[in-house]
Amino acid sequence: MSEKPIKVYSLSTCSHCKATKKLLDECTIQFEFVDVDLLEGEERTAMVAEVKKINERCSFPTIIIGDKVIVGYKEKEIKEALGIK
Repeated sequence: MSEKPIKVYSLSTCSHCKATKKLLDECTIQFEFVDVDLLEGEERTAMVAEVKKINERCSFPTIIIGDKVIVGYKEKEIKEALGIK
C-alpha cells in the first residue's frame, strides 16, 4: 500500500473529483484535498497558480501521488500509482 504523500486538487461540484475522493476513501488511503472552487480571493488565486505549475490546463481533478501527476479520474492509473491491484 502507498506511503507516498497524496494530494487532490478538486472542485466541490465535479463528479470526477468526487469519484476520485471516493476511490481513495474505499482504498483506505490517507490523502489531502483542496476544493479550489470553495476558496476565495488571494487564496484561490494562489491555489490556481499552484495547480497550473503541475497541470498547465488547470483541469480537475489533479492528483499527485508521490512525484506522479494524474489528471482526471483514471482509476487504473491511480491504483497503479498507489501500488494497488
